[in-house]
Amino acid sequence: MASRHVTQETFDAAVRENMEEFEMGPEEAVKEAVEQFELQGVDLSTIMKVAPRASTDGALEPINALWQALDDLREAVASSQPQDVSAHLARFCEQCHEHRACRFLAAQKGAYPTILAACKLAVAGDRDLLLKALSALAALTDGQPDLLDADGLQLLVATLAQNTDEADVTCSGIRCVRHACLKHEQNRQALVKAGALPLLTGAIAQHGRRADVVREACGALRVMTFDDDIRVPFSHAHDHAKMIVQENRGLKVLIEAAKAFSSNPGILGELCSTLARLAVRNEFCQEVVDLGGLDVLVTLLASCNDHQDLVKQVLSALRAIAGNDDVKDAIVRAGGTEAIVAAMTQHLASPQVSEQSCAALCVLALRKPENSRVIVEGGGALAALQAMKAHPQEPGVQRQACMLIRNLVSRSQAFSKPILDLGAEELIVQARAAHQDCEDVAKAALRDLGCRVELRELWTGQKGDLAP
Repeated sequence: MASRHVTQETFDAAVRENMEEFEMGPEEAVKEAVEQFELQGVDLSTIMKVAPRASTDGALEPINALWQALDDLREAVASSQPQDVSAHLARFCEQCHEHRACRFLAAQKGAYPTILAACKLAVAGDRDLLLKALSALAALTDGQPDLLDADGLQLLVATLAQNTDEADVTCSGIRCVRHACLKHEQNRQALVKAGALPLLTGAIAQHGRRADVVREACGALRVMTFDDDIRVPFSHAHDHAKMIVQENRGLKVLIEAAKAFSSNPGILGELCSTLARLAVRNEFCQEVVDLGGLDVLVTLLASCNDHQDLVKQVLSALRAIAGNDDVKDAIVRAGGTEAIVAAMTQHLASPQVSEQSCAALCVLALRKPENSRVIVEGGGALAALQAMKAHPQEPGVQRQACMLIRNLVSRSQAFSKPILDLGAEELIVQARAAHQDCEDVAKAALRDLGCRVELRELWTGQKGDLAP
């Protein structure tokens, strides 16, 4: 993995050298510079790989469009000229969207305090300027959450709180929150303490028919439940999920929004994905059922079977709420197993759907012999084995299918022979040989199926002789 870095100036100098001394064209000069740096193990992910432009006198100038935009923006902010600030913010965003590395370069050039100053200037009441300033802040913090400081955090929360009726401002502000919290536990905790959670759920409730607001708010709520910051020993992900549900009616808000977007698969997928992240306690799973969420999920799985991404998210949500034993039975009674098997069969070519389907059925069968009977009689075991055949190189599919087979027969030995007759033993043996992650679950499945399996004894419990 590349670990060395160079500055943008160093890269630009190498490109200029290729063009001036070796008479290469712009594209060839950039390609050659990239190849040479990569051969040296240099990480170029934050470098703009663009040739310098020729000036009016024919000389090569450095790539300074971004830096010029920043300089102009600083001057306009310093002189409090809203119209000029708005124009330069638009130029800045255009540069950031055109070249991914621009965000990194802009941060190096001190863009954050300038953008924050533009946001403060816009808070005075210029809605158009505020939108552009928030868009610039979102672009800058995308992948760079460390930039957000206490001043910016308070400004974000205050802006969202003061503009709850403004859907566009709310959407842009929430996007900033999402970018600031991704892979940044400190920002997550600080924003939650500052009151961000009720603003996120409130945005969905108030702008429940605005797809862009709902999408951004769902994304931000999910990020609040992530444990993705490797710099901290543990996160408050579980606590945040509890707060979203218990203090901010998160489940009710999401389920009501799903009813309003019954014909929008993209937004429904976002809502289902968020619902899955919040079903972290037994009572939350039951609450989803009590609020009518189970009926919504089963209906979606049956009626939107053609939308593969939505199917994956619905399966994930069903798998999550099935952590409650009573909900397992409710899902089966509602026809959930039939819908899951139908989805897996229709989307057999998708390893993600196959894995999620097997995982959902696996949870439904756990400690539930009657559910296992429904699954086997409904073709669930056959569908799982077909998924194993279709995706032999996918460890996730193989592992979940092995776990499903094991759960189906562990308390219902009568199903062992029918499942073995479908060719289960050979497929499980192949999964065990091909994927190290499947070793334990494959052995457990073979053992419970009654197949011969070699179990290695790691320790006999006998003490050896002790040296004097």
